[in-house]
Amino acid sequence: MSPGFAGNAPAVAAIDWGTTRLRAWLIDGSGKVLAERRGDDGLITAQQKGFSTLLEGHLAAMGASAELPVIICGMAGSRQGWLEAPYVAVPAPLGAVLAGAARVPGQNRDIRIVPGLAQRLADAPDVMRGEETQLAGAGLPARGSELVCMPGTHSKWVQVEDGAVAGFGTWPTGELFSVLAAHSILKHSLGEHPAPVAVDSPFFRQWCERALGEGGDVTSKLFAIRAAGLLQDLKSEDAAACLSGLLIGGEIASAKRRYGAGDAPVVLISSGALASLYSAALGLAGLAFRGVDADEAVRAGLIEAARENGMIARTGALA
Repeated sequence: MSPGFAGNAPAVAAIDWGTTRLRAWLIDGSGKVLAERRGDDGLITAQQKGFSTLLEGHLAAMGASAELPVIICGMAGSRQGWLEAPYVAVPAPLGAVLAGAARVPGQNRDIRIVPGLAQRLADAPDVMRGEETQLAGAGLPARGSELVCMPGTHSKWVQVEDGAVAGFGTWPTGELFSVLAAHSILKHSLGEHPAPVAVDSPFFRQWCERALGEGGDVTSKLFAIRAAGLLQDLKSEDAAACLSGLLIGGEIASAKRRYGAGDAPVVLISSGALASLYSAALGLAGLAFRGVDADEAVRAGLIEAARENGMIARTGALA
């Protein structure tokens, strides 16, 4: 048993390594979380300080042993990351994707990175990293069709058929908000630091409904936010709500047009403020949905990846 742990010793470290953030958990053999750390040591920081150096620092802070194996998902496996974990082409069973984790060479411990997914269609090329692990941990049924919405900087809408990813699309909604707020005429409307958008903002809902009502046509509405500030004294915090509602509504209208509105509820994998905003927007779009916490899903997916790669035994329930 490792020192510092009163109960079971850690069996694996699970790491969600994104572009700007890192989340780490120590997991015992049954899937129970023993320790957790979060920080701003994402891909960008790791490129400067070194992936191994940052990882070992977080593991040491949690009291992990030098031999503890590590399973990683996210941007650490990108071309700009620690090791490029090759994409798996869709359609792809999620279990097989997790089982194909690439081992990082030259390390004293067993470190593996879950591969991303690639859609190699000539007219709709697309990729994802990290979301495949959330999908695997979202408790999706082994049989049947599911449409999954995963909000973020690059929002994903994913079609899952009988436990396999059949196809997906990316809407860079979060990135568009940031770019427009900082580098377009709208920076004069939103201010230097755009205010957080409240889900009960009437401006968010009104502008979301506008985008939904016109099938996702948002470009013709963007300048109206600036004009409303000049002509109607639209406040900066309300302008941020307008832009958020417009972009999220446009995304949902576009995805609804592409994938249709099936009988099954949309699975919304999200957390924090985005969960509230997308829940409201899906309701305005008339789409039934069920929510899955994104943090819990990625952790559960990493635990499943550890099992698929033989790092922990396939016993007990996901924690």
